[in-house]
Amino acid sequence: MRIPYTGPLPPPIILPRNANTASGAISALTRFLSAPPSPRLQASSSSNGRTVLLTGAGISVASGLADYRGTAGTYTLNKTYRPIYYNEFVSNHEARKRYWARSFLGWTNLHKARPNAAHRAVRKLGEQGFIGEVITQNVDSFHPLAHPELPTIELHGYLRSLACIHCGNHLPRKEFQQSLSRLNPAWAAFLADMLETGALDSEHPDERRAKGLKSNPDGDVDVPDAPYTTFRYPACPGCLANPPILADGSQSSVRLDADGAWSPQSTAGVLKPAVVMFGESIATNVKLAAERAIDQASSILVVGSSLATYSAWRLVKRARERNMPIGILNLGGVRGEESFYAETPADNDGSLGVRCSQSVDKILPSVVQNLETLAAAPAKVDIPARQENYA
Repeated sequence: MRIPYTGPLPPPIILPRNANTASGAISALTRFLSAPPSPRLQASSSSNGRTVLLTGAGISVASGLADYRGTAGTYTLNKTYRPIYYNEFVSNHEARKRYWARSFLGWTNLHKARPNAAHRAVRKLGEQGFIGEVITQNVDSFHPLAHPELPTIELHGYLRSLACIHCGNHLPRKEFQQSLSRLNPAWAAFLADMLETGALDSEHPDERRAKGLKSNPDGDVDVPDAPYTTFRYPACPGCLANPPILADGSQSSVRLDADGAWSPQSTAGVLKPAVVMFGESIATNVKLAAERAIDQASSILVVGSSLATYSAWRLVKRARERNMPIGILNLGGVRGEESFYAETPADNDGSLGVRCSQSVDKILPSVVQNLETLAAAPAKVDIPARQENYA
């Protein structure tokens, strides 16, 4: 995954103009989702006539998770924030200590968090036949939890398990968290104290700063001046039981310290979260699955994402090249959005494209209600077909 775009984003382009209010946005999104395929859509024998959903961190904010670019997002409040990069994680023992210590502190609340009203609305949209597939940039597993029957492509992986970079073995995160607690009793006591006092529960940035904590997306909690170098982590049990052959043909070895933690004398056994880190490539099968989801849909709706990562932005670009109607529901600006709507007619009512800047968890459930009304009394709700009047 490429380094994300962190520059300033332009103000959102609101389309249609009445989508600047909650009621206008709900109406426009209702028209967008219920309109038949655009006549300008590239011919495709595999098109399913449904919308593909592309989601980002903004859809999980109502679940209590931090986002990147919202008003209280990490990049908004902490201009110096820098996520760990794949090569750094793989090659640097101290970097892994720091990563796992911060992840250890943030995992409990991330694990306790649950899908919110927006995720449940996505399930309803799938059941109603408006959405055919979901592509998510999020690693919180909320989509597969909320709608297991609606296919989800987890573009950037997931935090619910770990993967060994040497043997490919997977390990549940819950089991790994227990090992971290056993290897780091002082850190475990510190975490227990923070959980008891509610220090990790506050999403208010001023309160977090007062407590000396910096909560970042994906279960990352930074404690300034913390002794990260003392943190220890376990080795991959698969490599420990059966050390793999390395790329150069040599036999690897996995060493443990006196307490059973991974030793830097090892040449294998390094576990990483099953997510795509910055600087790491998305698996080919996942990339192709996401492209197929775009090609098989008749429109795309972006929810809670500024498309700052290239892996997500390129999918919307692909949709634009197929002349697919594009909808965006995201608070604040979106990377390159002006190009997505350059040819959208001025009299568009939402069926050919929507851009609104509203709270996801407030808007999507109301859109579901509108569509249910449409299904129950079609004669009373006027949702015209997508217009062909392009300038």
